[in-house]
Amino acid sequence: MTVAAQLAEGLAAMGTELDAGAQARLVAYLRLIEKWNRVHNLTAVRDPGRMVVLHLLDSLSVLAHVACAKSLLDVGCGAGLPGIPLAIARPDLAVTLLDASHKKTTFLRHAKAELALANAEVICERVQAWHPASPFDIVVSRAFAELADFVAQAKHLVAPGGAMLAMKGVNPFEEIARLPATHRVENVVELCVPTLAAQRHLVLLKAA
Repeated sequence: MTVAAQLAEGLAAMGTELDAGAQARLVAYLRLIEKWNRVHNLTAVRDPGRMVVLHLLDSLSVLAHVACAKSLLDVGCGAGLPGIPLAIARPDLAVTLLDASHKKTTFLRHAKAELALANAEVICERVQAWHPASPFDIVVSRAFAELADFVAQAKHLVAPGGAMLAMKGVNPFEEIARLPATHRVENVVELCVPTLAAQRHLVLLKAA
């Protein structure tokens, strides 16, 4: 099965509708990661089929949870996950990609240009040191840090009434127990990623 066919099948299984142009951009994004991985080691996943599941479908599994947002910050985004797939799927969403690695932000700027992502912005800065002009409706992290560290480093980036979303594997009960009193867990959602045997959970955090 081609990467494009696997993506289309996975999206259908998730009940996620994306037009042909968006799906083509997602495939093009994977090709860029593949190309840069040969030299820069952006991600540990090398097999294109696994990249569809672990990069694209996994990132897009949170799409319903950012539906009402107008602005989103992806902290410690690495190769742009989940920020770039979300920016492709939601052209009306202003997505900022934040990472402290010059190598990775160089790739992100290249991907933004190649994919013509007018709704994406790339920032090379440490999370706790960056103070943008305006905070964000949603601040999301994927394999970035423990929940308490995520809150400590990124809470200043969330707009009043906004939320922090942490993408995790198994339900992080112990991490939740270590959360500071400043924040509460609004919900823990089990995510469904087609053909992925491992567990995926999304922790929704808000200021207490």
